[in-house]
Amino acid sequence: MRKLFLLLLMVITTTAFAQNQINFESGNFDFLKDQTEVNVQLKFDHAVYQEKNFTEAQYIENREKDITAKKNEEVWKNWIFQWENFKKSEYVEYFFKGINSKSKKIIFKNDVKAKYTLIIDAKWIYAGWYGGMIGSQEAKLTSELTFVETDNPSKVVMRLQADKIQGKKMNKDFSWEYGRIAAAYEITGKKLGTEIKKAIK
Repeated sequence: MRKLFLLLLMVITTTAFAQNQINFESGNFDFLKDQTEVNVQLKFDHAVYQEKNFTEAQYIENREKDITAKKNEEVWKNWIFQWENFKKSEYVEYFFKGINSKSKKIIFKNDVKAKYTLIIDAKWIYAGWYGGMIGSQEAKLTSELTFVETDNPSKVVMRLQADKIQGKKMNKDFSWEYGRIAAAYEITGKKLGTEIKKAIK
């Protein structure tokens, strides 16, 4: 019984340790040593949301019902506008803010003609919640980070997993889920930038 308990404790500890960090799957950062820029692309094609793994359509449908019931139609219209805007441009900007604060030698941008492209493919998003004075819960992001050759995207040079990266209360939009998710992208960038900085002196 004691051995079973210790084994269970080890599994739980190992699982917890693997979360909220960047895990290496294949390749290394050597290909970046002579680079000054990396292109970045975000994907949401297969992302699921919350503990119940809602599709994006399901998540948005639930939020529309909730916001229109508790607020009004105008608030909902602003919410869906901001949701799309953050997906289109704000998430990647927050990622840049995080990674470029750590990786000084290599600048990460979007829509640049760089040799390599980093594809950030969101797999699971927990939106967290905001309770004002009561408290709040930061968002979490699980994503696959894949470096490919820009001119030959089928050529993968490195693959990493960002597992349940937790954001921080660090932006003016934190009271809405798109702001909390943006913070998780920023922390993902910081963690990846730290790994690159350690590997490339």
